[in-house]
Amino acid sequence: MTTSRGAGVTDQGIGSSPTLAELRAAIRSGAFSGHTAGLAPGKLQCNIAILPGAYALDFLRFCLRNPKPCPIVGVGETGDPALPTLGPDIDVRHDLPRYRLYRDGQFAEEVTDIAAHWRDDMVTVALGCSFTFERALMAAGIPMRHVAQNLTVPMYRTSLPLEQGNMFGGTMVVSMRPLRGGDVPRAVEICAQYPLAHGAPVHVGDPAAIGIANLDAPEWGQAVRMDPDDVPVFWACGVTSQNALLSAGIPLVITHAPGHMLIADIDEGAAQPIWKP
Repeated sequence: MTTSRGAGVTDQGIGSSPTLAELRAAIRSGAFSGHTAGLAPGKLQCNIAILPGAYALDFLRFCLRNPKPCPIVGVGETGDPALPTLGPDIDVRHDLPRYRLYRDGQFAEEVTDIAAHWRDDMVTVALGCSFTFERALMAAGIPMRHVAQNLTVPMYRTSLPLEQGNMFGGTMVVSMRPLRGGDVPRAVEICAQYPLAHGAPVHVGDPAAIGIANLDAPEWGQAVRMDPDDVPVFWACGVTSQNALLSAGIPLVITHAPGHMLIADIDEGAAQPIWKP
């Protein structure tokens, strides 16, 4: 399956400007399994964590205590793969391009469908995604290097501490986008308007100051080529929740593969927080 991030999906009989229904059908059928950056402009994209109900309340507490990297935008009923507040037809067993399965805190496999792994005690938690503010930045004329290079945004473990939520904790994961130095103040201002998409950056400049040794070696995603006048800018990332889930050593956890998000039916501006401090 090939994609053009500015024009949409362009293979398997889908036109250059697919509707959300066409895009979801391609994902659900397995025809499209690529990353979702730049797709379905204006629609809310979500990080997904699926875990047994016995651990769900503690995980939700952890997310509420760390809203910057883990902004909750949807929670499913136990055993139900639907997320009706995000779309009437969503089925999280089929509607992400790629999933990752972890058993006892260890990566097990990456798949394009989780119907065979679904259990009646599973709870789905949807978290806000940085792709929302990326669209706003690009609309303001601020280029996204990874989108232009058709790469998954690079993500890194940091030394930034998190608030503990019983068995869940650890340090923050961040995503990095190189920006032209003159664009940084405007980018901070724009992103601050999207608290459910991680809000303003958490760090600008020297990666070593937040515990990152090498920008060319992200733990997730792909290294992005920077222009000479670029500055590395770091945002809290939803993969933080995956890191916390793995550290807890839960018997089975299912997440989106980094960069391969759930695309919701609702508009980015229509998303409401599950809880307001």
